[in-house]
Amino acid sequence: MPVQYHILNGDALKNQFPKAITGKLIIARECLIEGPTQETDFDDFFASRATFICKTHTETEENYIKNVKSEFQKILNITQDCEINLWFEQDLFCQVNLWFVTSLIAKNPHLNKVFLVMPNEHSPYTFGKLGEAELIKAYKDRKPINKLENFAELWRHYQNNDLENLRLLAEKLQNKFPFLLPAIEAHIARIPKKNNPGRPINTILEIMTDLKTEDFSSIFREFCKRESIYGFGDLQVKKLLEKAKKLQ
Repeated sequence: MPVQYHILNGDALKNQFPKAITGKLIIARECLIEGPTQETDFDDFFASRATFICKTHTETEENYIKNVKSEFQKILNITQDCEINLWFEQDLFCQVNLWFVTSLIAKNPHLNKVFLVMPNEHSPYTFGKLGEAELIKAYKDRKPINKLENFAELWRHYQNNDLENLRLLAEKLQNKFPFLLPAIEAHIARIPKKNNPGRPINTILEIMTDLKTEDFSSIFREFCKRESIYGFGDLQVKKLLEKAKKLQ
């Protein structure tokens, strides 16, 4: 049996990863739905990301390089004959990270045994609700990505803010990967326009009106219910709430 690599969408999944599934773990610790993504050189890309993360989060550049960049470097270092399993959810947060990961794998055409592992239909936006048996089943139900370049191309369109081709490619892949189009439509809808602050902020404004509150915890819980497609964490929603308050 070929060596197994499992690229996970964060440390939470690492902590619950079934011991019965063998292989080497790589953790994708990033939030590429925000901040700069334009750099194409690997080192320049992560230098730009490190600057952004350190300014907007409580992180140091040293820790970022050690804990984040180093994990993605491991992907570039895979050279042996192996199977790569990509454990990612269907929300936009996860999908953007997935597209970036596939762009790294695609740099080595020798790596052509790539599979996508996703939560079941009852929990499409989180592995967190799955028990060990359900995670093992998700692994057994993995889908091959026969044309990895298609996913890598999604990253390039996202990176270049080419929304038209991003949507067109998702439509092309819809039969086999139907989760792509809803995530991409959610991405397009979040971009502010002339008199429209974007779908996430509009949703927060609606929640503030419906619940008659500006309490972050209440708003965050409700936002996660209404807009689970985004996969936003508390930091993203806090920023959106601050912008929403200014529009009242």
